[in-house]
Amino acid sequence: MARKAKSVPFDPGAFLATVNHGRTMSEYPMGQVIFSQGDAADSVFYVVRGKIKIAVTSEHGREAVVGLFGEGDFFGEGCLVAQPLRLATAASMSVSTVMRLEKSEMIRVLHAEPAFAERFTAHLLTRNSRIEADLVDQLFNSSERRLARTLLLLANFGKEGRPEPITTKISQETLAEMIGTTRPRVSFFMNKFRKLGFIDYNGDLKVNSSLLSVVLRD
Repeated sequence: MARKAKSVPFDPGAFLATVNHGRTMSEYPMGQVIFSQGDAADSVFYVVRGKIKIAVTSEHGREAVVGLFGEGDFFGEGCLVAQPLRLATAASMSVSTVMRLEKSEMIRVLHAEPAFAERFTAHLLTRNSRIEADLVDQLFNSSERRLARTLLLLANFGKEGRPEPITTKISQETLAEMIGTTRPRVSFFMNKFRKLGFIDYNGDLKVNSSLLSVVLRD
C-alpha cells in the first residue's frame, strides 16, 4: 500500500518572497512613488527590504507624514475594507524591494492559510497599538518628547535590545512633518540631543538608549 505523501506546511515567509499569480515584486529607488493619494485601492503591499513613507496632502498642499514602514510590514490594506481610493501617498525613503499582492489574492490566502492570516493579524494589532500611542503622544507630549520617541522608534528600540543605527536618510523636514512641528524646532532639539550624548552623527544617525530619558521624564 503506497504511503500518502505528506503535505508541505505553508510558509508565510516563502509566500511573501515568491512571485506568482497575483504577486509581483518591484524595486523602487529612493523617492519613487509607489501609489498616490486618490489612486484606485486594489492591492496590498509588503516591504521585503527598505523603508516606505506614507504621507497625506491637504487641499492647500500641506503634507503630513502619517506612517513609516520597514522590512516585514504590510501597507495599503485599506482596500480590504472596501476603501475605493488611496487616502495617502506611499513613497520609498531608500532603495526598497516591495511585493504587490492583488486584492483577490490577498483575500484568498487570508481565508486559505491560517499561518498567513495569523501573521497579518499580528501586524494589524501591532500597527493599531502604534496608532493609539501616536495619538496619545500628539495630544499630550511636547514636540521634544515626540521627536525623541520618533527617533527611538526609527532605531527599532525595544525590538532587539539596543537601538540600531538609522541608515535611511530622513530629513529634518520629514521629522517635522511626522511630529507636527517646524524644521527649526527639530534642528534645535537634534543639536540639543547631540550635545547631551543622546544621539551621534557618524555618517549614519546613531540613537543611544539614554534618549529614552527624554520620553520618560516628568
